[in-house]
Order: sequence, then C-alpha cells, then structure tokens
Amino acid sequence: MTEGTTTTANTPAGPARLADIAQQAQVSEATVSRVLNGKPGVAAATRQRVLAALDVLGYERPLRLRQRSAGLIGLVIPELTNPIFPAFAQVIEQELAAHGYTPVLGTQPPGGTTEDELVEQLVERGVTGIVFMSGLHADTTADPARYARLTGRGVPFVCINGFNPRIRAPFVSPDDAAATRIAVRHLHALGHRRIGLAVGPTRFVPVQRKLDGFVTETAARGLQGIVHHTLFSVEGGQAAAASLLGAGCTAVVCGSDMMALGAIRAVRQRGLRVPEDVSVVGYDDSDLFAFTDPPLTTLRQPVRAMASAAVSSLLEEVGGNHVQHTEFVFQPELVVRGSTAAAPAAPSDG
Repeated sequence: MTEGTTTTANTPAGPARLADIAQQAQVSEATVSRVLNGKPGVAAATRQRVLAALDVLGYERPLRLRQRSAGLIGLVIPELTNPIFPAFAQVIEQELAAHGYTPVLGTQPPGGTTEDELVEQLVERGVTGIVFMSGLHADTTADPARYARLTGRGVPFVCINGFNPRIRAPFVSPDDAAATRIAVRHLHALGHRRIGLAVGPTRFVPVQRKLDGFVTETAARGLQGIVHHTLFSVEGGQAAAASLLGAGCTAVVCGSDMMALGAIRAVRQRGLRVPEDVSVVGYDDSDLFAFTDPPLTTLRQPVRAMASAAVSSLLEEVGGNHVQHTEFVFQPELVVRGSTAAAPAAPSDG
C-alpha cells in the first residue's frame, strides 16, 4: 500500500491473514495454509469452506486455486424478481462450482427472451447440460416435443418444479399437495373455518397439486375452502386476497411468498390487521421473508437439497451414467412466524 492510501476497516488489504480465514472457515490455521498452498490431505468440504471464507472476507484467491472450468451448464429460470429463483440459482451455482462447472444463467422476464430462444443460445455456446427451473415442462399446455429435440441434440437436462411423464429426464419437485395440506391443518388448528387459496393459473402442474392438496384437506376437515386463481405476483396476490376477504375468509394460503405480500397489502387496505383479523400463509421461504412486517408464516422449499439433487442427477447424465427418468419429491416444512394466529371470534348474535 503506498503512503497516504487509506482503506476502510472492513476492506482486506495486503495478503490474506491465516487467522482471519481460519476463524471464518472454523478450521485451523494449518488447514488454511495447506489449502492456500495447494497441499493434499484436506477434505473437499473443508477446502470449500476455506475458499468460501476467502470470498466472504473479500480476498482474491491465489492463482493456483483458480480452477479451469470443466464445462458450461445452462440454467434457465423465469426471472429474478421473485427471491426464490435467485436462491435456487445461487445454490445451483455453488454445487456446479464444487464439481468444476461454470453456470450460464438465462432468465425470461415478461416480453423478453423465450425459453426456446434461451435454449438455442445455450446450445450454440456449447453447454454440457441444462437445468430448467419452473419452465415449460411445468405447463400442461406446452408441447413437450421441444425437450425430445434437445435430447436428440445430445444435451442432457434436468427439470425443477413441475413433472411431465412425457419428458424423459430427471425431475426434482417439492411436494406441493403436501404443502397446502400442511397449511390447512395449521390454520384449522388455529380455529379458522373459512380458508382461501390464492394460486396461479391451472395449467401449471405445481398449481394443480397445490389445489388438490387444499381441496382434499379442507373437505376432510369439514372446512369451507375458496379458491382464486391469479398471477404469481404481489399484485396477483393482492387481487386474489381482496376477492377471498370479500367471500368471508379469515385466512389465506398463497402460492408464493410474493403473493402473500400482496395478500397482506389487501388485508390492510380493508382496515384489517395481520394476523389479528386475517392470517396469511406464504410458500417458498427465501431469506427475506423472516423480516417482513409481520414475519411471514410460510412453507419452506428445501432449496439446498433440491438443488443438490438436480445437479447430481444432471452431472450423472453428463458423465454417461443412467439416471432414472422419474420425479424426486422433497417435503416442504411449515415455518410458523407472525402472520398467522387464532381466528377472530365470531360476532355474537346478541
């Protein structure tokens, strides 16, 4: 550092300090030294922790630790405004990097590049495989022949969120039907008897499954269940909740956390409170939603487990090993926070 130059307290300057890295990675300084010097005898998981510590602390990796890419893997996702998609993208990137692969991200904002166009661009770039997240494979009105053509071009792929038996590929999905059943049970236990479901268009497989779980569980418990199909957005959730509140629902289960934010907005526009007057349940549980007002009760998708399974299946196919062309289903987890509470007392007749 030249004389007169200043750095902020949080900005690393000069060579990486072993003690800082060891503390961040929760390993010994000797282990850090072995990793930085490219010495053998360090477990792969430990090596990754040290490299992650370097990155978190803002240090550059030594040249010897910069891996050559084993190949490019395409990642096709709908868009980045819903936090669950960047959450998946980040974990998939980490999993691919651990195997030496470089992800190439393609998004599909409204009015932008289509999935077919993205696939063509990725194939032209010579990707080794593709991960599809909530793509046309989940749309029952889309032609699955596009995926057969991709197989014919020798590009293996894996699909996350939405199963189609006519597509020969590994699928990884959360159990959407179980998620809405769990949400209904939770709200029933809190005394709610008229529950709404705000979900997207019926042509999507995850929506059909959420609907099936909701209808089955409300009927089994003798509850009144009302469904409103809408857009997967804050505005969609707001419009659906406004309709469901008008129908007398004291609780709303939403198809995504973003829709749940819209539902909370609709409740407040009526001069009501969450959760005292209306309970709201989301779906996804990306990191931000523990910090909303109120913190959101939601169904957590097991993002890391699903992303890991998707990458493992794809890389098996890339390596020429047969992977069962079926659906691997992962269980969601109810995370209870501040947006659900006991149902409001019914007004007395007297």
